[in-house]
Amino acid sequence: MKITSATIFVILSVGSTVFADNFIQLGDFYLISRDRYGYFVGSHKLFRNNYRGLNKVSYCNRDYFVRSHSVAWTEVESRRGNVVRIEYNFGRGWRPICEGPQDQVTLTDIGIDMSADDVLETADESAAGQSRLSSIGAMFQTENSGNTDSGFHKR
Repeated sequence: MKITSATIFVILSVGSTVFADNFIQLGDFYLISRDRYGYFVGSHKLFRNNYRGLNKVSYCNRDYFVRSHSVAWTEVESRRGNVVRIEYNFGRGWRPICEGPQDQVTLTDIGIDMSADDVLETADESAAGQSRLSSIGAMFQTENSGNTDSGFHKR
């Protein structure tokens, strides 16, 4: 009984951690696009730490790490007539902290000589993350897991 309870607790703990990562958290910075009436159109996350595939940039004299698709997206959203800015989630809503990011960092600045539209049509390798549950599940997979003839003890 104790083992079953412990197992359920671990599964629920890991599961809640996975889902929490998908929600916007207090203190997150985002590139936010809003239409001419101020309604939310879309967003891309800005990172404070470097991860694989990100580029170091500076918006309004503050350093961030950003995906190349995010830089291209700011250009396209601006061209569509939407207002793009950096906004900060402070727990009671969104606070704009930087205007015109599309004018401050361009694709050329991060070493890309393609048009914004072409960049957005390519696969974004930096966004191809793997969820924690997928990672955990992969640890239990074996090379023969697709073989239906093999039993558990034969692996």
